[in-house]
Amino acid sequence: MKGIIFTEFLEMVEITFSPAVADQIIEQNELDSNGVYTSVGNYNKQELLKLVTSLSGIVNIPIDVLVKEYGKYLLKRFLVYYPQFFEELTTTFDFLCTIDRHVHVEVEKLYTDVELPSFQTKRLSDTQMRMIYHSSNPLLYLLKG
Repeated sequence: MKGIIFTEFLEMVEITFSPAVADQIIEQNELDSNGVYTSVGNYNKQELLKLVTSLSGIVNIPIDVLVKEYGKYLLKRFLVYYPQFFEELTTTFDFLCTIDRHVHVEVEKLYTDVELPSFQTKRLSDTQMRMIYHSSNPLLYLLKG
């Protein structure tokens, strides 16, 4: 899993809860990375699951709620980091429809070793979309966020 998912998660924890909580969730777990991440590195997805599980125990918020909130946070961060992916799009649905055919194509050019999820989308109306998500990562609630 790409490091940006880890670095942004820890940043969200620091902003939302505190830097001490971020340190605590790292210290509570035996992590191959020792909790040191770079945005372009590759890390075991189990580390993220351990961090989220620890955070849930500390802040007493269910894991699925935390991951969904992280999804919302991450989308806002992607708007900052990758504004080119949002040009000429007016809704989140518009963006979601472009992930496989535009965003992931560009990501694969940069990171040949990346394992990306796939998305099949169908707009049902202005307020509804059907999306089929395939991934080896158990992050459905991240997508829901």
